[in-house]
Amino acid sequence: QLQLVESGGGSVQPGGSLRLSCVASGFSLDYYSIGWFRQAPGKEREFVARVGWSGDITDYSDSVKGRFTISRDSAKTTVYLQMNSLKPEDTALYFCAAKFGLAATTEEAYRYWGQGTQVTVSS
Repeated sequence: QLQLVESGGGSVQPGGSLRLSCVASGFSLDYYSIGWFRQAPGKEREFVARVGWSGDITDYSDSVKGRFTISRDSAKTTVYLQMNSLKPEDTALYFCAAKFGLAATTEEAYRYWGQGTQVTVSS
């Protein structure tokens, strides 16, 4: 069974950092683009960042640009989301998702999804 598993969430104070990881189970991430999305309570799920299958194309939402960095390891087994200068409005359940081929910013384009990891930013 093809699965994605996120980890690395937690509770931090404003200005803190977290690094989320997304690992594939049951398939290789070769040729899969990965997107990170988040959903805050009472809100729609929104795009956060994406990385192309080769790792050389990245894109971010305006709300996280300059603070978050998406990357994938050389073995293409894990995708990371480094989150710095966290704000209370970053509090959400964060999901990673995979799609074959080119990366996208819309959740409908992604076929495989993880269960999410909670990020809470609060003083």
